[in-house]
Amino acid sequence: MVKRLGGHGLLLLGFALLAGCASVDEPRHYDPFAGVSRDQWPVWPSAPEVPRYIFSGQLSGEENFVTERPEGQGRGLFALLVGLGQEERIPRVLQRPQGGLVDSAGRILVTDVSRQAVYVFDPLQARLLVWEMATDRQRFVAPIGIVESATGDYLVTDAELGLVARLDRNGEPLRPLGSGILTRPTGIARDPRSGELFIADTRDGSIKVFDAEGLLLRRIGAPGDGPGELNAPTYIAWHEGRLYVTDTLNSRIQIFDRQGRLRGRFGERGLYIGNFSRPKGITVDLNGFIYVVESYFDHLLIFDPQGQFLMAIGGSGQQPGQFFLPAGVWHDNQDQIYVADMFNGRVAIFQFLGGTP
Repeated sequence: MVKRLGGHGLLLLGFALLAGCASVDEPRHYDPFAGVSRDQWPVWPSAPEVPRYIFSGQLSGEENFVTERPEGQGRGLFALLVGLGQEERIPRVLQRPQGGLVDSAGRILVTDVSRQAVYVFDPLQARLLVWEMATDRQRFVAPIGIVESATGDYLVTDAELGLVARLDRNGEPLRPLGSGILTRPTGIARDPRSGELFIADTRDGSIKVFDAEGLLLRRIGAPGDGPGELNAPTYIAWHEGRLYVTDTLNSRIQIFDRQGRLRGRFGERGLYIGNFSRPKGITVDLNGFIYVVESYFDHLLIFDPQGQFLMAIGGSGQQPGQFFLPAGVWHDNQDQIYVADMFNGRVAIFQFLGGTP
């Protein structure tokens, strides 16, 4: 005679089957090509020119961390049982990425103004973290720029909160800086020699310079369109004693020394590739090449160390190497360039192959 199993029996059976069907901690690995066909490896410039850059992946969220299951293995009975009657969990994906960095441990941190958080892509630990708190009492509202300090903390500008959040290595908020001084902080850069912080205050039309403890030291620039004047500065970068400022509404890049003296400028407003309309993100790589995001026309523009235009990557669209209102750009020590492709909800990655673009 066969006995029917009651509710408790079914549950015990589920646990028994679970032991042979699934692991609680399934191993994962990092995949920068998740969601991208591996047949798509565009290069720039295209043939017959010698390629200088190749598309090397993108970051979008959880799908970059793939669960490694034996071939043919499913989710497991327990996962199915506990999921019955529950709403599907919202995946952690980038929504409107703004800026980022690759830290000293190889983690990729990305600010997201729509998600109101900082995403942490950790290739070594194969995990994705989301940090939401700017201070111990305030959530992020509009995180934009981010840098790593000498002690390994992270400094994140929040344009709406009007401050620079300070987070430890685990994303725990520490004492912020700039509150009551900054009006709309966006870009941020750090001089590794002096420890000074340069913060673009977009609404104020200036760059404000703080020491490592948050004391305001001086101000660079003033509102206007003359040499050394600024109109809505946004992203900034520091490279070998020079501060590179995207002077967005003046459609140009201005270069200052640490004391605020103007040392150079380049770019002009126009409709041709290489001109500016709404320049945003900026970074200077290990070779001195300057990368500027032209947000309005969906291009990453590349200039030599003297500010001469070399080439462009981009165009409007969703394919690898195309953008939709991109924002920030940064690089790592492996000659990889990262672009926050804002309205495509991803970060595009390009590998520099060497030579002169």
